[in-house]
Amino acid sequence: MRVKATIEYDGSKFYGFQRQKSRVDTITQRVEESLKKLNIVSDIRGSGRTDRGVHASNQVIDFEVPHFWQDLKRLKYNLNRDLRYIRFKNIIEVDENFHSRFSARRRVYRYIFKTSSVSIFERDYISHYPEFNIKLLLKALRNFEGEHNFKYFKKSGSTTHTDIRTIYKTKYKNIKNYHIIYFEANGFLRSQVRIMVDFAINISLKKLTLKQQLEQLNLIKRHSIGLAPPEGLYLTRIIY
Repeated sequence: MRVKATIEYDGSKFYGFQRQKSRVDTITQRVEESLKKLNIVSDIRGSGRTDRGVHASNQVIDFEVPHFWQDLKRLKYNLNRDLRYIRFKNIIEVDENFHSRFSARRRVYRYIFKTSSVSIFERDYISHYPEFNIKLLLKALRNFEGEHNFKYFKKSGSTTHTDIRTIYKTKYKNIKNYHIIYFEANGFLRSQVRIMVDFAINISLKKLTLKQQLEQLNLIKRHSIGLAPPEGLYLTRIIY
């Protein structure tokens, strides 16, 4: 039977989500190894691929489970007992046609950073930027909303069927000393969120301009593909 699981993980301990030939410390490989210990041999499919150092509070995966594993609560317990830095939050049975990636309608990411000093205990989970202009940041975030061709806002070397994505909502929150940026979209290209965050913050620092942002969005000229540090980025929610 096919099951859907929601997991959270500490991305600082892994070389990304996707399986790699040269590295064993990826989310996919670690989960599949844990499943094999329970006599479950299945490839897992994720709702999205997170880069090395990027975290997830609600990543969705799906995989096949033999029928002798009817007790999914016990399965969750055994996986969580074996895994470190990855936690299964829930496991439910789904239709055989369910696909974590292709069935998803929207994805939500959040980016957390501070302008004050970052504690040694926060370094793997929060990024740091200098003091910035909030009004400029909000304008830059609004410019990303809507349907755009994000060809100039993706990591080079990535190939996709189309670079057009729709960003339904952007949001900024300030909670005490923490600054949080949210993006909700139908999908994201490789490293797109990190590039957008870095671009928007650099506009707020007056290192880039809103005009340059629009030129890059309209494929007139690529001004920057700088990446925001991965430690501040979290895959927050998958909407089906």
